[in-house]
Amino acid sequence: MTAAFALATSLLWGLADFGGGLLSKRMRELTVVVVSQGAAALVLGAVVAATGAWGALDARLLWCAVAAGAIGPVSMLCFYRALAAGPMGVVSPVATLGSVAVPVGVGMVLHGERPGAVQGLGTLVAVTGVVLASGLQGRGGPVQRSTVLLTLVAAFGFGATMSLVAEASSTLPGLFLTLFLQRVVNVLVGGGALAATVRRGTPALPEGGLGAVAAALPALVFVGLADVAANGTFAIAAQHGPVTVAAVLASLYPVVTAVAAFGLLRERLRGLQTAGAGLALLGTVLLASG
Repeated sequence: MTAAFALATSLLWGLADFGGGLLSKRMRELTVVVVSQGAAALVLGAVVAATGAWGALDARLLWCAVAAGAIGPVSMLCFYRALAAGPMGVVSPVATLGSVAVPVGVGMVLHGERPGAVQGLGTLVAVTGVVLASGLQGRGGPVQRSTVLLTLVAAFGFGATMSLVAEASSTLPGLFLTLFLQRVVNVLVGGGALAATVRRGTPALPEGGLGAVAAALPALVFVGLADVAANGTFAIAAQHGPVTVAAVLASLYPVVTAVAAFGLLRERLRGLQTAGAGLALLGTVLLASG
């Protein structure tokens, strides 16, 4: 069950990143974040109201949800700025590995988890595959310290968000409420950052104004809902099995993004990326069997 939900997480996050990347070529990243997360918050609000999930509210859930919601936009902003300033082939794998390291550390420290030999081997193989599939290159100039710092902040933020959502509640209503509150805070923090940039003279809307945003609304909603669903499936995976296994399998989403780009945009995969996808698949099998 853990493997199935964690793999669903990687699929959903991979598709969300692919859609968000396409949308970010046409409008500002913060606009994509605010609109997509706002749409997700509306849907989750209806779910919370229909299920009476407010009854699951307690101090632990509230703290985890608010913290995850505040960290999320900061992580994404650092990630996008690092991508703009440095080589994507370095930034992306390092940020992705943060999604593994933090939850694995939480699982070992808080839950006393110790992966077995097969799972340890699967982790090593899968992480190596993710690095290669993400396009890590050994050539090029040195990466600036500011880019390294931004990447590390994004990596920690991604992993911390995953861990906070997983730790917030062990019930389904609690999960719905956690995801809703997280998205509300996402919109508030992202909207505040967007408003600050507008005051400095940077337009919030793309060329074409509200009409362009309305035309892209179905894609924006999909990105927001896929991201929410991925957080939910990861939380379920972490609650029903080792967090270490869930984190590694969920981190395979760059492979999904690369395959989607190949299939839909006809982007060619380099030899190392193809090898990385194969290693990621092998690592998945080892983790699931362990």
